[in-house]
Amino acid sequence: MIIGTAGHIDHGKTSLVRALTGVDGDRLKEEKARGITIDLGFAYLPMDDGFTLGFVDVPGHERFVHTMAAGASGIDIALLVVAADDGVMPQTLEHLAILDLLRVGRGLVALTKSDLVPPERLAEVTAQIREATAGTMLEMADILPVSSTTGLGVDALRDRLAMEARAFGARRADGRFRLAVDRVFTLAGIGVVVTGTVLSGTVQVKDQVMLSPSGLTARVRSVHAQNRQVEVGRAGDRCALNLAGDGIAKDAIQRGDMVVDPFLHAPTDRIDASLHILAGEPKPVGAWFPARLHHGAAEVGVRVVPLEGEQLLPGQTADVQLVLSEPIAAAALDRFVLRDVSARRTIGGGRFLDLRAPSRQRRTPERQAQRAALAIDDPREALAALLDAPPFAWDVLAFARDRALTAAMLDDIVAALAPLVFDAGDERVAIDKVHWRGFVDALAERLEAFHAAHPDVQGIGREKLRVALRPRLSPAAFALALQHEDVARRVVRDGAFVRMASHTLQLSPEREAAWRAIEPLLGGDVRFRPPRVRDVAAVVGRPEAEVRQLMKSAARVGLVDEVAHDHFFLRATVHEMLLIAADVASHAADGRFTAAQFRDRLDNGRKVAIQILEFFDRQGVTLNHGTLRRIQARYLDLFGSVPA
Repeated sequence: MIIGTAGHIDHGKTSLVRALTGVDGDRLKEEKARGITIDLGFAYLPMDDGFTLGFVDVPGHERFVHTMAAGASGIDIALLVVAADDGVMPQTLEHLAILDLLRVGRGLVALTKSDLVPPERLAEVTAQIREATAGTMLEMADILPVSSTTGLGVDALRDRLAMEARAFGARRADGRFRLAVDRVFTLAGIGVVVTGTVLSGTVQVKDQVMLSPSGLTARVRSVHAQNRQVEVGRAGDRCALNLAGDGIAKDAIQRGDMVVDPFLHAPTDRIDASLHILAGEPKPVGAWFPARLHHGAAEVGVRVVPLEGEQLLPGQTADVQLVLSEPIAAAALDRFVLRDVSARRTIGGGRFLDLRAPSRQRRTPERQAQRAALAIDDPREALAALLDAPPFAWDVLAFARDRALTAAMLDDIVAALAPLVFDAGDERVAIDKVHWRGFVDALAERLEAFHAAHPDVQGIGREKLRVALRPRLSPAAFALALQHEDVARRVVRDGAFVRMASHTLQLSPEREAAWRAIEPLLGGDVRFRPPRVRDVAAVVGRPEAEVRQLMKSAARVGLVDEVAHDHFFLRATVHEMLLIAADVASHAADGRFTAAQFRDRLDNGRKVAIQILEFFDRQGVTLNHGTLRRIQARYLDLFGSVPA
């Protein structure tokens, strides 16, 4: 259980923690010399029943409020410290605002230096505190007079903190592991150690973890929680992790990084969020307003883009888009704080909604509905709302990742909602069954209308059909949807086209006879370098224009594909060449291959090999990166001619 101090400079936070625990939170030489806390300090108080209270001592100086924000992000109980002689001061109010923005909802107020003032002053400062906390999460917090010098009230405060901690209980340790790094150091004979608060999940010795946003992988060599060596660290614990791995070094890990379950590594620099502007902020927040964003122990530059109206007024709460100067590791519904670029004041704060926010069409009704769904705390209710909002389909793996859900938690949610799920490996796209039935009907209606208007055309291009339908599925999910039994009994995938099973194109008897004479010329040993139209015309003794028209008719019925001008390949050969390209890619470094590697497998010359690959590029089968290409596996079936 983590207790965090907050309050103005020199109000006795560090002295109070020392009186409660016997541990000095000031650990830096500069802190000792200047008598103020500059960085986060930590102390632990073991209780008789084995329960341990962890204290995070944060700096009160205005220059170090950003450090206070980092410390407050992981606390369970706030201990607001106000000196009886000074009363409520500027940093008291700013710390209180930060605690409120971060929704630290449980806490006490320690009225320190109570031995130095008369009773009437205690009553006066108590009234100040009540006024300052009115309307905040600490409005009903008890105020306890204490003195770190004489010990007045220290035992009573310690007992109350223990009671509050036990009433709070342990945090739920479900979810995937996340730890917000606030310190990095090395120990002789040990190696690199990171410390921070476990935000979700558990971690244990030998676990494989990842540093995010850097993407470094590491192995956990040892775990300390609440200053004791343990086998398992849990959500809510202050943990120190000894990490090892390639590239793991003190200078490779930054304060503000996250140590996460590898599944969660997906840094973001554009986030839709709900933002509350403090009532005391002197001016509105308009488009591209510059600020500093504090999340966990991370601090980055940010531009704020209002999504409801042109600006946010003081005291207002509304959706915004946060465009970050550099990526951070985060989870949906995490809290954040905004401060001004000069680090003089706190502007507001809120929580993240969508970690994958689009840069365009940010204000559409569709986006509003999605943000409303993503704002729901309960993950099952949130996913249900997403599936009932445009585009009526959602990648549940991305949803689980951004909410730090375990595989078991996601499986339970999917089982409860029972949507249709298309598992495409890197994504699992879910569709509510009501919207799925609408999708199937719309697909059939569009194909039937197309065939009625274009009876002599093979069908609609697969990609053109995909983007025309709702829900709009990803290419991989759409390919799987075409194979679902509700679709397959009515629809046929015909190469790069989709058609109703009842719609067929056939060559006339005359053209069928002519085709039988031509087809052998395109197959066999020359199938990877078939003759062009003029050469075919010369062999069969027909006019070139007539052969060209015949070949185009054969292409419309799916017998051949025009890979380059006047250069037709049998459909079966195109499919074979695609599988060869996939095999070349599977044996190439990073799955990227050259035209020369492909040419050598086909033995058909560089020019023809490049023409084939450029044809695959146009179909989306391959992605061209300069001299290298990679296969899009979801399109490997594109040139088969099979029922959907």
